[in-house]
Amino acid sequence: MKVAFRADASLQMGSGHIMRCLTLADALIKKGTECHFLCRELPGHLIELIRGKGHATHVLPCVPENPIDSNGPAHAAWLGATLEQDVRACHPTLQALRPDWLVVDHYALDIRWETALMSYCRRLMVIDDLADRSHQCNLLLDQNLGRHETDYVGMIPQQCTVLAGPRYALLRPEFTALREYSIRRREDPRLRKLLISMGGVDRPNATSRVLETLQGCALPDDCQVKVVMGPSAPWLQQVRDAAKKMPWTTEVLVNVTEMGTLMANSDLSIGAAGSTSWERCCLGLPSIILVLAENQKFISFELEKAGAAKVISLEEESLEVQLKPTIDSYRPPAHLREAAKRAALVCDGLGVERVGRILLGE
Repeated sequence: MKVAFRADASLQMGSGHIMRCLTLADALIKKGTECHFLCRELPGHLIELIRGKGHATHVLPCVPENPIDSNGPAHAAWLGATLEQDVRACHPTLQALRPDWLVVDHYALDIRWETALMSYCRRLMVIDDLADRSHQCNLLLDQNLGRHETDYVGMIPQQCTVLAGPRYALLRPEFTALREYSIRRREDPRLRKLLISMGGVDRPNATSRVLETLQGCALPDDCQVKVVMGPSAPWLQQVRDAAKKMPWTTEVLVNVTEMGTLMANSDLSIGAAGSTSWERCCLGLPSIILVLAENQKFISFELEKAGAAKVISLEEESLEVQLKPTIDSYRPPAHLREAAKRAALVCDGLGVERVGRILLGE
């Protein structure tokens, strides 16, 4: 069996799309599946990471003038080319591969791209989070909490199968393996270990703002703060400088390979919305979510409704005004324990197995 993935990572869009596709590809390759990635070499790409995992990678050429498809989706600028240019670039590779499944995970691609290339694959799967554009596909995955099949009525073919909700969240096996340990250690919680992870890129430099604001919060003297950053994060040095000024032991970690262990041993997370939300929930890690972009609002407020997180919207009030009382609300052990239980109910970490079985026809 052969599966091709069309996804990108960049400083603009972050790394989440590639990382969840890699999780699925890693699971499929263990079943004997041959996986190929088609990626554009945008600033902040993860092509070498994909190759290092043993997957064939086909590099799409950069378009110097970076044209934007004026008739395309809201995130058309993320493609680094027009939709037609992307179709032409992918055409020869897909024509040669003729994959059993073509998996598309890209906010800048829609029904026009899928229709143009679906004849070169047996089946086409779309991974989406937004429900804001039409698709031509056999299978659609939207792992967001609160998402339902009805959200895509009129946007997909009637015969398309929809996998909706965190039940299908694509999490690496390490999170499932650590779930029992992580949940058990929260039975007698104490707010002492803080994890800050605003995504691999963090373009708005929210991490530095969080560190600065934390200095005015009433955290215990033995508090430990760990900050996770990607190697291509543009504000990495500024974050390191800010960490040195913290009144508590503060580490800045880059290229973290054991994120599950780090989350399992943390008591509270401050982070961005996105795929990492399901990782935190799988491990029962309560979180404070900063809404940094319009496309993060839906998932953030659904998690808050479920009691798995508290949301800070920077559109409403400053971070300084909101963060201190939000952290204070987690200080009573009973509140921290309840938030952990509610988070753990959202996602069990078995989504990649469920999706893999569907792709393999099991």
